[in-house]
Amino acid sequence: GFWLWQVKSLEDAIEWVKRCPNPCPDTESEIEIRQIFEAEDFGAEFTPELRAQEERLRAQIEKQTKS
Repeated sequence: GFWLWQVKSLEDAIEWVKRCPNPCPDTESEIEIRQIFEAEDFGAEFTPELRAQEERLRAQIEKQTKS
């Protein structure tokens, strides 16, 4: 399984991990922290044209999954 948290920093994510239950209590386990980017994270490089292209692709994918 996995969790998604929206946190302000890596340090906040680490604090959340410290509170997590062990996913495999009878064995040694590992929890990975991975950053997920949102459109706002790309700033000016994510131009209106790229935003429109992304919206078109998302609409295509949604249409395909409903077929």
